[in-house]
Amino acid sequence: MLLTIPNILTVEEVKQGRQLLDQADWVDGKVTAGHQSAKAKDNMQLPEGSPVSRQLGEMILNALGKNPLFLSAALPSRVFPPLFNRYSGGQSFGTHVDNSIRQVTGTSHRIRTDISATLFFAGPEEYDGGELCVEDTYGVHSVKLPPGHMVLYPATSLHHVKPVTRGARICSFFWIQSMIREDSRRSLLFDMDLGIQRLNHELPDQPIAAKTAVQLTGVYHNLLRQWAEV
Repeated sequence: MLLTIPNILTVEEVKQGRQLLDQADWVDGKVTAGHQSAKAKDNMQLPEGSPVSRQLGEMILNALGKNPLFLSAALPSRVFPPLFNRYSGGQSFGTHVDNSIRQVTGTSHRIRTDISATLFFAGPEEYDGGELCVEDTYGVHSVKLPPGHMVLYPATSLHHVKPVTRGARICSFFWIQSMIREDSRRSLLFDMDLGIQRLNHELPDQPIAAKTAVQLTGVYHNLLRQWAEV
């Protein structure tokens, strides 16, 4: 499932983030790449332990925890501390698959990367190229979003970032270990949750709708109980 989630960050949060990111000291992005990815990766990153990375990472995690669409779609168990990258001057990231397991730097904690996330800090008008292209059974999907918007996609997907030929593409990226390991099961639960919310919103005073919503909610939680890893 590939899903765009708008307005993860507010306009003020994006503005604050850009001020910090524009003044930050960037390093070669290969520092977090695996052996195969390093051959395809050409970008800049913030050091993981930098004060800016920690401050903005905390802001993003707080925003995610308050976003109902993210919580419903990802069913997060753990979220990797957000990282930050910058592409300019023709930089790109060739086709690759994200590492299946990531260790949180400086700790013994590891997460399984079920879902990949990219949160945009630069607007589409600020740079040319830089599209995130995600491959699935239905073809290649090109993603380039406004600041504060985020895209989720299965970490098992082949994906790449096209060369940035003008300006700079600035994003946060991170991974989520979901309570539901399989993307197909997460998609089913997400669709069911949206359907239940729609029933409650559009037919709040209809007894049959209320009864159906209760039945579907029971099915939802029984499936979650059966499939979840916590």
